[in-house]
Amino acid sequence: MKSKRARATDISKKVKCDVYERDNGLCVVCKQRAGAPNMHYISRQRGGLGIEENVVCGCMECHHDYDNGKKLKENGKKIREYLISKYENWDENNLIYKKQH
Repeated sequence: MKSKRARATDISKKVKCDVYERDNGLCVVCKQRAGAPNMHYISRQRGGLGIEENVVCGCMECHHDYDNGKKLKENGKKIREYLISKYENWDENNLIYKKQH
């Protein structure tokens, strides 16, 4: 059985469909055709939620470079700017899992 945090950071099928449509199936970093929309802006390791405001389409190369730190700042800036442009009240603080007491 998955923990509450694991479930919160998973990306549901609905979110993947909505993100794919929002991003037109293109990598938000390089604008090339992307695979599944499973790229977290704030990583799952850091408690990044599996919600539309934290997930984008990313090609394998850009996703790998972002996740492994090769282009963390560069790609992160592009993803952040993109998400801000899509959500009027976008706030990084709302993208992180917070344990309920």
